[in-house]
Order: sequence, then C-alpha cells, then structure tokens
Amino acid sequence: MKFTILATTAAVVLSTAGAFVPNKIQTSRTFLSSTVEDDVTTRTGKPTGTSFLPEETIERAEKGNPTEKVKLAKDPTSAWVDVYEYARKIREGEMTWEEVEKADLDTRLKYVGMLHRNKRTPGQFMMRLKVPNGIVNADQMRFYADCVDKYGEEMGVVDITTRANIQLRGVKIEDADTIIDGLHARNQTSFQSALDSVRNMVGSPLAGIDDQELVDTRELCNAVNDLISMDPVTQTRGNPQWANLPRKFNIAISGSRDDYAHTHINDIGMQPCAHAETGEMGFNIVLGGYMSIKRVAESVDSGMWIPADRESVVTFCEAVLRIFRDESERKDRQKARLMWLVEKYGVEGFKEAVSKEVESYGRGVKVQDQQPRPTEAFERRELLGVHKQKQEGKVRVGVHIPAGRLSQAECRDLADLADKYSGGEIRLTVEQNAILPNVDEDRVEELLKEDVLGKGSRFSANPGFIEGNLVSCTGAQFCGLALIETKANAESLAKKLENLVTVDRPIRIHWTGCPNSCGQVQVADIGIMGGPARKEIDGKKMAVPGCKIFVGGRVGEDAHLSLDPVAQGVPLDDEDLIPALVDILVENFGAKKKSKVRKLARKILGREK
Repeated sequence: MKFTILATTAAVVLSTAGAFVPNKIQTSRTFLSSTVEDDVTTRTGKPTGTSFLPEETIERAEKGNPTEKVKLAKDPTSAWVDVYEYARKIREGEMTWEEVEKADLDTRLKYVGMLHRNKRTPGQFMMRLKVPNGIVNADQMRFYADCVDKYGEEMGVVDITTRANIQLRGVKIEDADTIIDGLHARNQTSFQSALDSVRNMVGSPLAGIDDQELVDTRELCNAVNDLISMDPVTQTRGNPQWANLPRKFNIAISGSRDDYAHTHINDIGMQPCAHAETGEMGFNIVLGGYMSIKRVAESVDSGMWIPADRESVVTFCEAVLRIFRDESERKDRQKARLMWLVEKYGVEGFKEAVSKEVESYGRGVKVQDQQPRPTEAFERRELLGVHKQKQEGKVRVGVHIPAGRLSQAECRDLADLADKYSGGEIRLTVEQNAILPNVDEDRVEELLKEDVLGKGSRFSANPGFIEGNLVSCTGAQFCGLALIETKANAESLAKKLENLVTVDRPIRIHWTGCPNSCGQVQVADIGIMGGPARKEIDGKKMAVPGCKIFVGGRVGEDAHLSLDPVAQGVPLDDEDLIPALVDILVENFGAKKKSKVRKLARKILGREK
C-alpha cells in the first residue's frame, strides 16, 4: 500500500541572522506560470517551484525526461513537508520506509538533501548539508556525530566532500525531521542541497585570516546561500524560486590567487581581480565548468567582471540562475548543464543576456568587461600544517583527514581540538581536510602534541606529501554507481607509496569510483577512476576491479584538466597498481625510490616470508 501525504505543515524554522534578501524579492514574488498546485501551496505555506517557471519551460518539461515529469506530477517543494509526515508515520508504525511513494523515495526527498542508497543500504540515506564557505563550529561537529551515532561505527559516518561540505551517512527517514530541526536550530540546512539544486557554496578556507587575501568570501558565500535556500517572504529555509532547476548548479568564489575554490570546474566561478582603471576589487567570471559521465568541461572566460560587493555578487548569481532555470534543457539531462546554454548563446551572446537581466532588476549593479589578470609570479600555498595568519600572534593549523572520512569519535575529537585551540571554529577544504584558524602561536607546540594528532591517530598536521593530498569519492561502500571501493583503498595505498618513494612536493592523488568523477580525477596530479579490468587467475582471464589512470591535472591560476587516461584496465591489486603508480611518480614527478625499495615492495605486496 502506498501512502500519499495530504496535509500537515512542518515547522521549517530559523532564518540566517542578518540574512541578505535582494530588493526585488523582498516584498513580492514574481510568478510566471498560470498553474499553481493549490494543495501543495497550502501545505507548505509557499508557492511551488513550478509556479516560477514560464509556460514555455513547463511545456518543455512536460515533454522532458523522467525527472522533469516527476517534478511536475508533485512539486519538489512538497518534500519540505512530506519528510516530517513520513518520519512521524514510520515512528508510529503507520507505515514502513518501503511504503513511501517511489518518486518521493528516489527523487523528491533529494530536495531535503536525502539520497537513498538502495543498492548498498536499503532504507538508509546519505543526507547532504549546506555549509557555505566550509565553515562549521564544534557544536555542529558534535551534532553530526550525534545524528549518526545510532547507526553504528560502519554505517554511521560523516564525510567531508570536495565542495567543503558535510554528508551524514546511514540516516533513516524516521530520524530525518529531528536532524533537520537540529540543523535549522544551528543555522544550517539540508534543503536544496541535492538533485536539481544549487550545491554548496565554495569560498576560501583562509577567508579573513590571509595576508594575501584579495576578497573575504565569507559574507558573499552566506549571502548567495541565503538567496538560494532562504525563502525571502517566510524567512524560513527552502526557497521555491530555485526549487525547479533543470540540473545541478555549482558556484565557487575564490578569495586569492591560490584559487582554493577551484573555480575552473564550477558553473559560476568568481576569480578575484582588481579593475585595471579604478583599482576596485572585483571578480572576473568564468562559466560552465563541470564533470559528468558524458562530458568533462573546463570553465570558459565569460568576458564579464563585477565588483566584489554583496549586492553585485548576489544579483549576478540570481540573473544567471534565472536564465539557466527558464532556458536550459529539460529533455536530455546530460545537456542540461550551464555550459551547453553558454555554447548555445555563444559567449558574447550570453554576456549580453546576463547584462540585460542584471540591469532589469534595477539595483544599480553593472556588469563590466573582463579585467586583465595579474601576471606577476605567484606560487599556490599549502593548507596543511602550521602557517602564520595576518593577525599578529595567530596561526592556522591544517589537519589532514584521510579521504575526508570521519568516525563519530573523530568528529568529537575534532570538535574538542577546535574548542581548545581555535575558538570552536573549524574550516573544511575541497581537499577534504580541516583547518583550525586563529590558534595562538604560543600554543602550537601544545596542539601538535595532542594524542589525536599523534602516532596511532588518522589525523595529522604534518602528513607525507602523498598521504596528505589524498581525495576520494564515496566509493562502492555506499554508492551504487561506483565500480570500486575508493576511500579504504585510497588511504591504504597512499601509506604504501609513502614507504616506497620520496617526493619533494605535494602529489595530489584523487580517486573516483565511476566516470561521474565525483572525486575529480581530472584535476589531480594522478587520478584513479574505477573501471573494468581483466587479470589472469589460475590460467584464466578473469574480470577484476580495475581502474583508469589520469596524469597531469592542475589547480590554481594555471588550472588544467587531464581528460585522457594514460593507462586503462589496470587491476586494483597492489601487485599491479603499485608498480604502475611508482613508475608514474618517478617519471612524471621526480620521485626517488627509497633504499631497500625491493624489500619494502615485497613486504607491501605480501611476498616476504
């Protein structure tokens, strides 16, 4: 028996303190569709996402892909209420998770950040949050641990993502409402964090503490996050204006020439650059970067520059999102990313369309021509380890979190460190690590002697050049799309490589379980992507877990994507993969094999008796 939720309004609570609301939508809404689903509007207290779409867009959606038809059949905003009702009914024994409407289970619940992992963990979900600029505090970190505590050590884990975000694993529907309310009470949300939504706002992890900072990204990331996920009328989380996009959308705001936000792989990338004539600080805009199973695209120069103030940044993002929402592809999801729309317009045509849209809002924001980028030599700085801040007597301490995976105990350990040394503040990075900011310089030695950063702990403030630069997607443990397990393999293999070779600089090794490239292998020095392989076993060629290997991706000002693998069909077994990676490290990155490397290799490969 399938249950259809008919009534009950959930308390979607708490607005961001001092939330910025653009003037245009501060006192009124603009509805383009003549059809509004009254029952859903009554239940949520908000208009539907579909009600913001032009008739032409709705007509295309009606002929569109299955996801579009699901969104039209019942608006995605319904999930903001349905999740509360489902949770209550399951707790009270009125239904089970198997009786949740399939379209809700597999699609609409993603609008509260809940992704069902039916292949690996039936009835349990990954819950994705929104952590603008990657900044959390100790209380929030402990709350994450509390949320997953009941699911056990193996299932109930917390992951730092490649968008400096948090994902909770093992979550069950009957617990979702309590988690959501707890997030809202802590000024966070999971709403509009998955499927066809604007994903986590990425900024600079050194915002406000960096002596080479060009723009403090914290306020800007929070403002755009509120534009996306804060209803300007009710001042509650869940903004229907952006609740029916054609596809996911990524925005990154860089604060320095280091480009820690990786703007070149985002739909909108803002790169700080002073205006050549006025000296005003602003952003050159790059557009269309993304990764998918069908296409990997590096962002392109848009020819646009905007000032680095909140009004300009929010207005620009709103303008691009409006065009994207109403005009992008609704039939072929592989062609529904922003790059395809930019290419349809042409860069100059898209620039003209965005400029007109911005001007139509009447906020005094003006899009200007792209400004010359700086040409002086600049070397991207490291985030791990101890580094001075611009504040006298303060340092930042970067802590390595292998593969971004945190146990419940490790979440609490990290929170304890933050409370003791960094005023409770923790900053996450797109490399899936953490930074403790504002540490007193005279307490660094004490911090580094903490057991949680010592031998026997997974955390380290001074990891090896290979171990410390590890990035990994979720992998086959939880993700049904992954062809291989990534996190455990990545962590183990990095340690083995550290024992075999010496390198004189950080080597970024990224792992991804499938061609969707959530692990972003194309930006890595060495990228490992799960794929098919065959190996002779007992005289027969057998299918085994394998990978493709990419070499030569770059991040920073001189960003570059490595699109073609240098090797394919490499088995994941240590005896096959490790020699291949050692050769790549020696030939491409100047690695030196350690003395007694043969003995070490035999030991690592299990051949030493």
